[in-house]
Amino acid sequence: MIFSIMPLYIKITDIMKIENITLAYGNKNILKDANIHIDPGEFIFLIGGSGSGKTSFIKMLIWDLRPKSGKFFATEDRDVYAYTEKELLAYRRNIGVIFQDYKLLRSKTVRENVSFAMEVSGYKDSYIAEKIPEILSRVGLLHKKESFVETLSGWEAQRISIARALIHDPDIIIGDEPTGNLDPRNAEEIIDLLLELNAQGKTIIIATHDDRIVNRLRKRVVTFKDARIVSDKENGVYEL
Repeated sequence: MIFSIMPLYIKITDIMKIENITLAYGNKNILKDANIHIDPGEFIFLIGGSGSGKTSFIKMLIWDLRPKSGKFFATEDRDVYAYTEKELLAYRRNIGVIFQDYKLLRSKTVRENVSFAMEVSGYKDSYIAEKIPEILSRVGLLHKKESFVETLSGWEAQRISIARALIHDPDIIIGDEPTGNLDPRNAEEIIDLLLELNAQGKTIIIATHDDRIVNRLRKRVVTFKDARIVSDKENGVYEL
């Protein structure tokens, strides 16, 4: 084994199926009767205004929010919500998440940020030392490994956030406004990196308000409005 305390690892290689999912905070529904299938290797944009349900949908995918009703299948027609705690942890390890605000430890170096994420996941020191150069090379920042996060530009910090999302080599990468704090040129560089990962077979799911990127790429676009999925189009554009 390459790690010391890692649980079983669930590969998400089948179609993900969300069926009649309703999400709620207390008595208020924030997403109602959502139905969507996600094929392995897809690149999907989630668009919608504030409060439309797309961020809650992401929280549901990463198990930060349990549905009020409905089913969610990730593998072998088995409802994710029937997983044991150990199976759920294994499922979550196969999803890399990128946040708008990076969620990095600003007082630590690039190497220490990635190393810390691997340490808390139970990887051995020898494996961490071996993998960090590989992971940082994938995001084009190996030369910055000893730089402190607080000295990085916004697009460099977001690349480190992507590096942390890659530590388990996940099948699915989810971004919640990953370009929201970046200027247009740097936002394009982050999207190009995500396109490279998609070309390697990873499923990419991105919530965004950036109409320029959505319209340039013409990928699948899922639109949320008034707590519902109102549109799901291949080769879509930004329509709100």
